[in-house]
Amino acid sequence: MFENLSERLGGVFDRLTKQGALSEDDVKTAMREVRVALLEADVSLPVARDFIKAIEKKATGQAVTKSVTPGQQVVKIVHDELVHVLAGDDEDPGELKIDNPPAPILMVGLQGSGKTTTTAKLAKRLSDREGKRVLMASLDTNRPAAMEQLAILGTQIGVDTLPIIKGQSAVDIAKRAKQQATMGGYDVYMLDTAGRLHIDEVLMNEVQAVRDVANPRETMLVVDGLTGQDAVNVAKEFDEKVGVSGVVLTRMDGDGRGGAALSMRAITGKPIKFVGLGEKMDALEEFHPSRIAGRILGMGDIVSLVEKAQQTLEAEQAERMMKRFQKGQFNMNDLRGQLEQMLKMGGMEGVMGMMPGMGKMSKQLEQSGMDDTVLRRQIALIQSMTKKERANPQVLQASRKKRIAAGAGMEVSELNKLLKMHRQMADVMKKMGKMGKGGMMKKMAGLMGKDGPSQADIAAAQKQMGSMGGMPGGFPGMGGGAALPPGLSGFGKKK
Repeated sequence: MFENLSERLGGVFDRLTKQGALSEDDVKTAMREVRVALLEADVSLPVARDFIKAIEKKATGQAVTKSVTPGQQVVKIVHDELVHVLAGDDEDPGELKIDNPPAPILMVGLQGSGKTTTTAKLAKRLSDREGKRVLMASLDTNRPAAMEQLAILGTQIGVDTLPIIKGQSAVDIAKRAKQQATMGGYDVYMLDTAGRLHIDEVLMNEVQAVRDVANPRETMLVVDGLTGQDAVNVAKEFDEKVGVSGVVLTRMDGDGRGGAALSMRAITGKPIKFVGLGEKMDALEEFHPSRIAGRILGMGDIVSLVEKAQQTLEAEQAERMMKRFQKGQFNMNDLRGQLEQMLKMGGMEGVMGMMPGMGKMSKQLEQSGMDDTVLRRQIALIQSMTKKERANPQVLQASRKKRIAAGAGMEVSELNKLLKMHRQMADVMKKMGKMGKGGMMKKMAGLMGKDGPSQADIAAAQKQMGSMGGMPGGFPGMGGGAALPPGLSGFGKKK
C-alpha cells in the first residue's frame, strides 16, 4: 500500500533535505513533483490540487526559508497535511459504536468487493480483541452459496452465524437476526447485505429497507481499493442513498498506489476505519491517519510494530526472553523464536516497512531476490539440530554440520552463514545485557513519543544500533548502515 507514492516522495524529499537553504522556487519545483506523484498514485485531481496549495502556503513562509533545517521542515509540513487529508478535522476516526447490546452493524457494498470476508474478519476482531459475543447473518439471497460461505467462515473463526432458512427475504432475515441476538445475549450482530455489480435501484431499496428495520449503530461500506477513484464514487452514492458511518478498503495489499485512501476522506467526509491487507482472517488493520502518513513518508510506524509484536508474543515468553538476554544468553532456540516471530509479524518486508528509515533497505532485499523463504530455510536448519546442539551451538564440528545440512536439504555453507549470524546476534545481546534494563530501553522509548520519532531521534537510534553491530531482538542481524542484514546476505537467494 502506497509503495509507489512513498518511493516518489522519498526521492523528492531526499533532494530537499540535502540542500542547505531553500528558496521559494526550490519549494515550488518540489511541489510540482509531489503533485505528479499524487496524480500517478491515482489521487483525485481536486484533492491533489488543494493538498499542494495548502503545503505551498505553509512551506514558503519565513519559518521554513529561515529555518536551520528547511528541508526537514517541509517534510514535517507535508506529513501534517497528509494526516489532515486522511483524517479530516478529526484525527481519530474513532472506535466502532457498539454500545446498547445487541448493537447492529450493517455491512454494505458492491458484489466482489470482499464484503462477506470482511464481515468475518471484523467479527473475529471484535470477538478476539474486545471480547464481544458476535452473531453474523447473511442477507444475500441472490448470490449462490453466499449464506453457506458466511456459515463456513463463522465455523473457521469460532463466531456464531444465524441458521439458514431458505425462501426468506433480506428484511425477514434481518428481523430474525435482531430477535436471536436479543434472546441469545449477543453484544453485536452483523448483517452482511447483498451486493450488485453496479449501483441500481433494486439494490438501494433492499439496503434501505434493511437499514430501517435494523437501525444500525454502524453502517460500514466495503469498497475494493483496486478500483481506485471509482471506490470514491461508490462511497459517495452509498452515503447519499443509505448513509455510511465508515469505510473499509479491501485488497490494499495489492495496490501500491493507494490513491483511493487519500481521496476518500477529503471527497466523501467519511472516515476509513479499516483496511484489508490479505486473505487471512486476521489481515484487517485499523486505519490510523498519523501512522499511515508516517509510512508514506518513510518515517516508519513504530507504534504498529510494537502492537504487532505484543499480539504475536506471549507476555510470559517475552519475560523469559528478556531475562535471558539480560544475562547475555542467546542460543539457537532463541534465534528460532526470533525468526518465527518475525514471520508472524508479516515477514521481513512487513517489519522493515514499519521501521524508520528502513523502507529503502526492504527495496534492496526485494531486488536481491530475497524473501521470507530465507527465514523458513534458517528455521529448517535449526530444527535439523539435536536438542543439545540447539542449546550449545559451540559443539558443532564438521561431521555434525554435514548431518544438519543434509537433514534440512541444504549446503554446509548455508549453515555456516546461519552460525555466523547467530554469533553476531549473541554479541549484541551481551552488549545489551551489560547496558542493563534501563539503557537500551530508554533509547527505544525515546522513539515512542506522541508525535513519532524526529529525524534526529532516528539518526541517533541508527547510530546507537550501528555501534552495537545489530538491531535488538525480533529483527535478526539488521546491522546499522549495512546494505543487507548480516548473515542474510547471499543466504538462500532465488536462483
